[in-house]
Amino acid sequence: MPALPETHHAHCGLPRIGLIDARTMLLIGLGLVNAAVAASDGIIRSERHDFRVKTLTRGLDHPWALAFLPDGRMLVTERPGRLRLIAANGELDPRPVAGLPPMVASGQGGLLDVVLHPDFAKNRWVYFSYAGREGHGAATQVARGQLVRDEKDSNGHRLNNVQQVYRQKPGSSSGVHFGSRLVFDRQGMLLITQGDRGDKDRAQQLDDLAGKAVRLHDDGRFPADAPFAQKPEVYSYGHRNMQGAAIYPATGELWATEHGPQGGDELNIVRAGRNYGWPVITYGVNYGLGTKIGEGKAKAGMEQPVYQWTPSIAPSGLAFYQGKAFPRWQGQLFVGALKYQMLVRLELNGNRVVHEERLLKDQLGRIRDVRVGADGLLYLLTDEADGALLRLEPVR
Repeated sequence: MPALPETHHAHCGLPRIGLIDARTMLLIGLGLVNAAVAASDGIIRSERHDFRVKTLTRGLDHPWALAFLPDGRMLVTERPGRLRLIAANGELDPRPVAGLPPMVASGQGGLLDVVLHPDFAKNRWVYFSYAGREGHGAATQVARGQLVRDEKDSNGHRLNNVQQVYRQKPGSSSGVHFGSRLVFDRQGMLLITQGDRGDKDRAQQLDDLAGKAVRLHDDGRFPADAPFAQKPEVYSYGHRNMQGAAIYPATGELWATEHGPQGGDELNIVRAGRNYGWPVITYGVNYGLGTKIGEGKAKAGMEQPVYQWTPSIAPSGLAFYQGKAFPRWQGQLFVGALKYQMLVRLELNGNRVVHEERLLKDQLGRIRDVRVGADGLLYLLTDEADGALLRLEPVR
């Protein structure tokens, strides 16, 4: 089955801008057009920093997520089910990492996120989420393995001692809305974001794991302080499809991006025991029909997003910037967007978004993941059949 897009409505963005006139500057201020303009010398002119985009690696098959190893190398997932090693200079190891479990690479499913254990340097644990077989269908699953040299190939690598730490139940024949991002919080707990698997009513059912954020110990054990005693792995519920997640450095809380239907993409602070409303409340409407979903945009006992996008941008990876390479981006939030093929920069005042800038619109491809390296540079993955690993570098 071919991959299904995370957003199905028409690409209706404004055309890419060239020379900036007064009207365009007004639209930029409103966040309605791409504010970054590429000069003839390859420099991207944006509001707070000028930068260049360097292509490190091409030829990746729908890359989905990126994790930095302590030695500067990178792990990159490819949705068809391969985990790749890339050197700091962008050289791709031709041998995928061996030892991954069977997975369902169909529709939006396959190998998804990858993250290192906080004590990776000691224990070598690599965590990854994927679509795995569950009953007669598939479901979001999470496993871990220890990254080592392959005994059968001294030049290769493999995951040893692979263990499943989470299994969503029940499975579904649907090929959409698996989520999924993995984040370790400050207490070393593993947070897993998911989707409703295309069956929106499951998101409100606490005896069903679809449409939930999950919180577990690093080995999959349930936490003692779970907000729902009857389903101790559940952290929050009422989610449609969360495909970006990061810990906010200022507070230690989990922030996540979520795909809405037609309109109503969300940025949320994900808190224990909270109901995020889907499908009872949403800022979006039914695809193609424009008709109301649920009961409206707000309801008592259900959370409001920190920020929402209508029209949709199809948000995926996100990262808070903490680095020295781009000092005027310090503390700001970056969101990859599949629709409009852009990188969104959000300025924050506490927990409020006070400004949005749209960068690189229609220039690189569908931006699936955004990460900040130890070098303080921003790294992007484009979700394409000929996907790329890219790096943003400041112009001094």
